[in-house]
Amino acid sequence: MSRYIEAAINGMLIAGLYLPNGNPKPSVKFEFKLKWFERLRDHLGYLVALDAPVIVAGDLNVIPTDLDVYAPERWRDDALFAPEVRAAYAGVLEQGWIDALRHLYPDETIFTYWKYWRGASERDAGLRIDHVLLNPAAARLLMTAEVGRRTGGWEKTSDHAPVWIELSNEPARKPRRKP
Repeated sequence: MSRYIEAAINGMLIAGLYLPNGNPKPSVKFEFKLKWFERLRDHLGYLVALDAPVIVAGDLNVIPTDLDVYAPERWRDDALFAPEVRAAYAGVLEQGWIDALRHLYPDETIFTYWKYWRGASERDAGLRIDHVLLNPAAARLLMTAEVGRRTGGWEKTSDHAPVWIELSNEPARKPRRKP
């Protein structure tokens, strides 16, 4: 089930979302995903221009690039990797949104999701489908962005790892990168 929620907290707007999966492709579910993405893009087009920092975080169910997936050839027919979905995500970034992880780690392979089977987590055979997007006001405050892989070994843990960011109280001179 898709969902979107936002809250204004201490001068910041924070939104959490789960964008529809869209599988199988083609299907009514895939068309629903594209329409949902279109409505989200329209709403985000308004939010990106706010003077206040805006953070949009969640499972967008989109693999933006080949760098964001183990074995891209295996995902070509999946709704998460469909050209239409990738284009919708690129359209959001073209509005001025900053992908926090890609901003700090433009060339690194980073995953946020691993299937439960065949030791995917241990082999690091994953996907990056969980994202933190920042409007320019929030991007100026970005200090760090990370994926919390340690949860992968917990009993009954999610197949997603938490993605988190750290913001400064004032514009950052240069974001910190963890080794």
